Amino acid sequence: MMTGKTIFIAGHARLPQGMAAKSVFETLTITAEVDVKYGVILEASCTLATEHGREFIGRILRGTSLKDGVEDAIKEIQTYYRGKATNALIAALKDLNLYFHQIKNEEKQKVE
Repeated sequence: MMTGKTIFIAGHARLPQGMAAKSVFETLTITAEVDVKYGVILEASCTLATEHGREFIGRILRGTSLKDGVEDAIKEIQTYYRGKATNALIAALKDLNLYFHQIKNEEKQKVE
């Protein structure tokens, strides 16, 4: 049962050539379940080819507050993820963050 306290959003970015996931997907997607009030990522996944990679990125993103920005999560990806998808992961995270803020702005406009 949904309580309306979380939303599910996605961010997308193009994958670089030579990646295993490129044969299945043209883009990399990060999905996240986000607490609406605080903007905290409760759970996240992505379309990397391996389950281990998807779980690793999920652990990095879990607990990130989109209201506080994604700079710390980007630094963690740059530091700890050593794969070809680094730039795509960062771009998808920025896209997800942008989409979250668009949703929040739309909600504010409805209230005003």
